[in-house]
Amino acid sequence: MGRLRVYLDMCCYNRPYDDQSQIKVSLETQAKLHIQDLIQKKRLDLVSSYMLRYECGQNPYEMRRNAIMQFIDTHTAAYVGLERRKEIEAIAKRIMDTGVKFKDACHVASAVYANCEYFISTDKRLLKYKTDQIKLVNPIDFVTGTEDE
Repeated sequence: MGRLRVYLDMCCYNRPYDDQSQIKVSLETQAKLHIQDLIQKKRLDLVSSYMLRYECGQNPYEMRRNAIMQFIDTHTAAYVGLERRKEIEAIAKRIMDTGVKFKDACHVASAVYANCEYFISTDKRLLKYKTDQIKLVNPIDFVTGTEDE
């Protein structure tokens, strides 16, 4: 079996910069950093997209924006570019019909389009979206659920 393909949304990349005094935030941060380590060691394939780059570019904190963009640029195994926008937005429209916001739907659509097995997010509302096309999980559930794979 090949490596698992994963897509991390922007809130996942931002988790280490959140207030770590809450145990859930701290655990999600540790799990996210572990996932990044697995990506760096080429045990997971990272997928990213034009929407991820766009959202990252909106980050007002230059150091965070640069660090996240550098990780994405260095470790992306597959990229869903702007030239795929029509296909992505068609998939996203169906996702939005369930109440998911546009940018979030584009992230999920990009991950589905790129045949990811997992979409990883810390957004509780987004994680309520269910589909048989991809598993939506938070970083903790991903780490605990795939440790044996």
